[in-house]
Amino acid sequence: MIKVTLVKSPSNEVKSVKATVTALGLRKIRQSKLLEETPANLGQVAKVAYLLKVEKAEE
Repeated sequence: MIKVTLVKSPSNEVKSVKATVTALGLRKIRQSKLLEETPANLGQVAKVAYLLKVEKAEE
């Protein structure tokens, strides 16, 4: 599991970046979500990594 936290606003980004952040379940700054480490989730996190803080979550 990984914990992703939105630390920077995607408001000035292109549509695809905004959609990726929303698809990860993040809406507000400092909001966190726990995600499974699937290839799809890791790809989304890699695309918007400059907006996120990513941590390894203990299970």
